[in-house]
Amino acid sequence: MLKLKTILSNHKIKQSTLASHLSLSQATVAQLLNHGQWPKSLVRKDLEAAIVCFLYEAIASDWDSENLFEIVNEVDQSCSSTIDPEPQANPEEENMLLRKQGLTQVTRKHFSLFRDPFGEEVQSHDEVFVSPDIRYVREAMFQTAKHGGFMAVVGESGAGKSTLRRDLIDRIQREGQSIVVIEPYVLALEDNDIKGKTLKAGHIAEAILATLAPLENPKRSPEARFRQLHRALRDSRRAGHSHVLIIEEAHALPIPTIKHLKRFFELEDGFKKLLSIVLIGQPELAMKLSEQNQEVREVVQRCEVVTLAPLIDGQLEAYLKFKLDRIGKPMAELIDASGIAAVRERLTIAGQRKGQAEMSLLYPLAVGNLLTAAMNKAAEYGFPLVTGDVVKGV
Repeated sequence: MLKLKTILSNHKIKQSTLASHLSLSQATVAQLLNHGQWPKSLVRKDLEAAIVCFLYEAIASDWDSENLFEIVNEVDQSCSSTIDPEPQANPEEENMLLRKQGLTQVTRKHFSLFRDPFGEEVQSHDEVFVSPDIRYVREAMFQTAKHGGFMAVVGESGAGKSTLRRDLIDRIQREGQSIVVIEPYVLALEDNDIKGKTLKAGHIAEAILATLAPLENPKRSPEARFRQLHRALRDSRRAGHSHVLIIEEAHALPIPTIKHLKRFFELEDGFKKLLSIVLIGQPELAMKLSEQNQEVREVVQRCEVVTLAPLIDGQLEAYLKFKLDRIGKPMAELIDASGIAAVRERLTIAGQRKGQAEMSLLYPLAVGNLLTAAMNKAAEYGFPLVTGDVVKGV
């Protein structure tokens, strides 16, 4: 195991806390601590730097930093899947997020619900919840697509990234904007060819040509193909079009492709940039675009990274009201103040040490799953409303 594991144990820091700070799964951190297996999708030196920063914040200078990542001894194989050997201060913390939930027929009848407020896909821009944070990200994506730029939208799973992508495309079409959207397929995208298929610069070039010049056959020579791509972008721009390359699941992009994106961004016709870029991905994308990652420093200097915030500072109530108003259900007929407070508490991880900030998991998907499960529980026991006790019992 790593010496790091001993330091965490000596200072009573749970592995789950480190995992949350690094935005990694607990299983990944357990494999690292127990067997020295570093995640292949991340740059090791960046992850080491993030761990060191975490330790300085958590335990100041009261720890031995020498040979921090050295393997001091192997743990027994029977313990290889152990996530947190220390006693849990709050066992509920490990099960804060629920699987996909659906309303039962009993629940629909109990609360007189003819539509599922959280289970239905957003069908139009009017159904997109817009907080001040989302409004900024939404507009930033549109302005980047229309006027040029390079940005990355980062958010946890269920934070609403895909909804914002669909909203952007819908707005472009709805307003009749002369913006051509280019989306490479990412169905099997991984950052190495062992787990899946990597998205390379050549694939992006093919996607651009397929969108702008579908009747042309891509040239075989890379030099000729990229010259062909540049010409297609230039001709389209002179015809009055802007172009935006949108890559979802961008956290799975390999580092070489991220570096190549700078060259796509720098394609121009005189002073006019020919291609805007919007990357959409989970927190691992922010780690790959870290200022400490020297491999992508040229990209970092040009790419604005915006993060989708959780539903904090009163946004939880606003989100619930919006979703329930959408189906014509007053919030007061479904959940009371104690229930809302319990949802907030259930999806918030308190800082483990003095001065450490709490971590919020109040993202739309997690909130919807938790409240749906609570509604089913309330209907099962005949409670008229979702209360704090009902939420705590889920």
